[in-house]
Amino acid sequence: MKLAPHLPVNRGSEGQPRFAAPEGFAQMLRRIWPWLLILAVPATSNASVQVPSPRLRQAVLTEREHQIWKTPVRAAEFSDVPHVSARPRCEDTQPPEALTTPDPLLVPAGAGLKVKVSFIIGADGRVHSPLILQSAGTAGDRNVLRTVRTWRYRPATCNGVPTEAEGKIEFSRR
Repeated sequence: MKLAPHLPVNRGSEGQPRFAAPEGFAQMLRRIWPWLLILAVPATSNASVQVPSPRLRQAVLTEREHQIWKTPVRAAEFSDVPHVSARPRCEDTQPPEALTTPDPLLVPAGAGLKVKVSFIIGADGRVHSPLILQSAGTAGDRNVLRTVRTWRYRPATCNGVPTEAEGKIEFSRR
């Protein structure tokens, strides 16, 4: 058997030639073996993780969604906002008509949570100056005000002319 002249040869206990790894390879192996160990440990530890069944996970998610996305109950009332320049009397008045009024996400709290909001529906149909009359806490108030500001209405009319109206609404969780 002819050996390559550039590879070092070691003789084993039986006198058979044994190839030694090049010196650079041994140094490289000493440097990277901790990284190989770091990569191998997470791969073996993941195999022993218990994953809940998909049905159990779905039931838990459905229950949490039901708690969070429970639709709040609301009641609303509207009244005209008189202006100095407005006619003293409206013969034909129409209240504002809701076009887009999504429910706000109320912070999960116990039953009996109430938030009352007053706002102006402008002649442009947008909500202006929302004001909390009864609070549900800082986070709940912030969510309600943010949502109410996005609402759009067909404005109230006085003798066929769009005019402002005041709206009050109460959100409650039962």
